[in-house]
Amino acid sequence: MEYRVAFWNLENLFAPEGHPDREPWIARAVARELAGWSVRLFERKVEQLAAGIASIPGAEASSIAGPDLLGFCEVENRYVVDALLAALAHRVPGRDYRAVHVDAANDRRGIDTGFIYDAALLEPAAGELFSHFVMRRTGTRDITQQTFRTRSGSEIVAFANHWPSRSGGHYESSGFRATAGETLGYWHERVRELKGRDVAAIAIGDFNDDPGDASLCIHARATRERDDVEGATSARFFNLSWSYLRQRSTTATGRERMLYGTLYFRGNGYVFDQILVSRGLLTGSGPLRVREQSARIEAPAPMVHRSKNQGPIRFGLPRGNPASINPDGFSDHFPVSVVIEER
Repeated sequence: MEYRVAFWNLENLFAPEGHPDREPWIARAVARELAGWSVRLFERKVEQLAAGIASIPGAEASSIAGPDLLGFCEVENRYVVDALLAALAHRVPGRDYRAVHVDAANDRRGIDTGFIYDAALLEPAAGELFSHFVMRRTGTRDITQQTFRTRSGSEIVAFANHWPSRSGGHYESSGFRATAGETLGYWHERVRELKGRDVAAIAIGDFNDDPGDASLCIHARATRERDDVEGATSARFFNLSWSYLRQRSTTATGRERMLYGTLYFRGNGYVFDQILVSRGLLTGSGPLRVREQSARIEAPAPMVHRSKNQGPIRFGLPRGNPASINPDGFSDHFPVSVVIEER
């Protein structure tokens, strides 16, 4: 059996302007951004995201499109998650997609992380859903942890991450991401203590840092050195994102181009969206093993900007000018994915 695990930053998936269940403090915080964010634009955004998710292939042995497990971030609340599930039901009728989501409401813009999973293949373990807050002065970002069980009873502990942004400057904000790395590393260690050193654990997310930054290498203990993870006596991750650097893709106009990152800023590519796996998934000492070379950026042609200095085609937010929206866009991040095998 094979499973494709993916992650996608859904870029500001907010409910429409004036949504009645929006927390008042969030309404105040995002009022300028959501000015003109109509029901029509929201529904179009959801349809585009559903199309993007459906464009991710299933595991190699599957004839059904879409990932088996998708981590996500930048969703406002359960309302928008349910809207996305409804769109996916039409787009990928062969899937029984459901969601694990904690309405954290602690981020300064009220955005959350979570998972979408195919209930025909995976089941969330009862009592094993946790939301870990990454504290900072101006708000928090949460890490959602959920154990999933396969139909054969194998377990994989998944962490959906959205680490603090670089707002204010890369170096000035680096301490916040160091704290996030420590938070992930701490809970990885606790999982190992509870489930054993060969537990199958995967951390996916938008880390807002590149694979070589200290928050990943030092604080989360994520490395590109395979033997360092195999021989580690404490919790370490193997960072698969190194393998999808300089990946080739095709634009909507049929032009082939190189991908230098999962998102682009001022013409430069960054690899913020990463896949980290534990020793158990790396060595295959249990029933689950990652297929290392399958790790990749998911960049179907409709998502890819024709310019080499641009990455994914964004949908955007109106900020008072709905004409600035690109209705054919998706997100400012590409999805990433990897295949996990079960023996």
